[in-house]
Amino acid sequence: MQKILFVALSVLSLSAWADESKIHLKDGPGKDIVATKCAICHSTDMIQINSPFLDHKGWEALVAKMVNVMGAPITPEETPVVVDYLTKNYGK
Repeated sequence: MQKILFVALSVLSLSAWADESKIHLKDGPGKDIVATKCAICHSTDMIQINSPFLDHKGWEALVAKMVNVMGAPITPEETPVVVDYLTKNYGK
């Protein structure tokens, strides 16, 4: 009985993980860059999760970390567009 319960819970948790949905990003300049380049590495849900905590300087630091440490493929020209988009639409 315990084995069946374990298998059932494992299957349910995997299906919940596989069904992770992305948020619908707000329209605005920079949305396409964020939708394509940020979502390469993580769900766009991470934007909404971080939004209560980050102002312009916070988004600027986070985007810099994603580019410089994590290797996000955001060009220097795209960086201010991404930061402005995130600040305007998801900043505190």
